[in-house]
Amino acid sequence: MKMNLVYKALADPTRRDILNLLRNKDLTAGEIADHFRISKPSISHHLNLLKQADLVHAEKDGQYIYYSINTTVLQDVLAWLLSLQEGKGKRE
Repeated sequence: MKMNLVYKALADPTRRDILNLLRNKDLTAGEIADHFRISKPSISHHLNLLKQADLVHAEKDGQYIYYSINTTVLQDVLAWLLSLQEGKGKRE
């Protein structure tokens, strides 16, 4: 897993907002951009970073590209974080 890319992607509030949008349904870049007051190229940049971190998938359907959330990576991150908690206090 590209953990550093995942954390970099999750560190930005706009990218977290995009992931929240994609929880409900797959969206095109234009549909995602409609929820923000930033330029479409900026949205594309955010989507590219989310793709690099494997947090979203992009699937072409005709002339549109639909983005969907990849919960597998989020589950991996959560499992890793929880494993840190399990190890706490186990000193001999």
